[in-house]
Amino acid sequence: MSLSWPWALLAVLAVPLLLTARWWLNRRRKRTAVTVSSIALIRAALPGRTAWRRRIPVYLFLAGLFALAGGVARPQASVTVPSNDTTILLAIDVSGSMCNTDIAPNRLAVAVDAAREFVEAQEGDTRIGLVAFSGIAGLLVAPTADKAPLLEAIENLKTGRGTAIGQAILTSIDAIAEINPEVAGTGVELPETPDGTPIDYQPDTIVVLTDGSNTTGVDPVTAAQQAAARRLRVYTIGFGTTDPQQMVCTPDQISGDSAFTGGSFGGGGFGGGRGGGNREIDEEALTRVADLSGGRYFKAEDAEQLTDVLADLPREFGLTKRDVEISAWFLLLGALLVTAGVTLSLWWNRGPALRRP
Repeated sequence: MSLSWPWALLAVLAVPLLLTARWWLNRRRKRTAVTVSSIALIRAALPGRTAWRRRIPVYLFLAGLFALAGGVARPQASVTVPSNDTTILLAIDVSGSMCNTDIAPNRLAVAVDAAREFVEAQEGDTRIGLVAFSGIAGLLVAPTADKAPLLEAIENLKTGRGTAIGQAILTSIDAIAEINPEVAGTGVELPETPDGTPIDYQPDTIVVLTDGSNTTGVDPVTAAQQAAARRLRVYTIGFGTTDPQQMVCTPDQISGDSAFTGGSFGGGGFGGGRGGGNREIDEEALTRVADLSGGRYFKAEDAEQLTDVLADLPREFGLTKRDVEISAWFLLLGALLVTAGVTLSLWWNRGPALRRP
C-alpha cells in the first residue's frame, strides 16, 4: 500500500494532543475537588460504570481519528483488476513436424482452427499479433484489434524447416516494444531482476504454441530471461502426442523451404512423406521458459485440449495490478468509529433523569 499525500499523516498528531488535554483536565479536576464527609453517598448518586465502560468510548474515538488521518493521506492499494488494453503475441510453430497426422487431419490444421477460434473469441480492445516460426521467426501481423488480417494470416500459415522457439520469443518482444513504450526492445541490455523481487508484470503477453524442441537460433531459456527482464510473461503450449504418425501435408500448407517440397500430392489433396524434424516436445525447456517469465506451461494432445487451453488463457493473463485509491474506506471506518465512541459516551454518561425507572 502507498500514500498519495503522506504529509497528511501529520493529522495523527491530533491524537496525542487530545490525550494530553484529557490528562490536563483530569488533573485540574483533582485540584478543584470538594471535600465531602461520605464517599459512599457520592458513589450512590453516580451511575454505575465499570472501568472498561469508561475506556471503550475513548478507544473508539481515537481509533476513528487514526482512520480519518489515514484517509486524508489518500492510501492506494495494489489490486488485481481486469485489463482492457492487453496485447497478446501468438507465436505458432510452423515447422515440418506440424504436418504430423497423430492429430487428424494434421497438427497444423488443428492449430489453425484453434487459433482462429481464439482470435474470434476476443472482445474489447484486446490487440493480437501473430508470429510464425520454423527455422526463422517472422511477425506476420503486428498487434491489432482488427481481426480480419489476423484470420487471413492464420488461414495461410505454411510449414518450413527447423524450429526457432527462442527467436519467436524475441520477435514477439520486439513487436510489443513497438507499441508499449514501457517495454524495451531486445537490442537494449537490461539489468537482471534479483531473485525474490516482486514483479509487476506488463499486461502484454506472449503465447508460444509448438510441437517440438528448439533446433536453431537463440536458446528459449535465454529468450525467456529477456522477456522476464521486460516484465513480460510467456505462456507455452506443447502440442502433440507421444506417438507421432506419418506426416502428411496439403499443398497449401507447404512453403518453398518445407521438408516436403517435391513430394507427391494425391489422395484428395493430401500427399505425404516422412522427415522434416519429427522431434518430441521439449517439455522441460517449455516449462522452464514459462516459470522464468511468470507464465505457465500447458500440454495439449488433441484438438479439444488445445481449444480449451487457448480459451482459458485470457483468464490467466487478462489481469493486471493497478494502484486503486481506498481513502473512502478509511474515511468511512473513521466516521463510524468516531460516531460509535461519541454515542456510547453520551449513552453511558446520561443523567439520572434520562434513565428508565
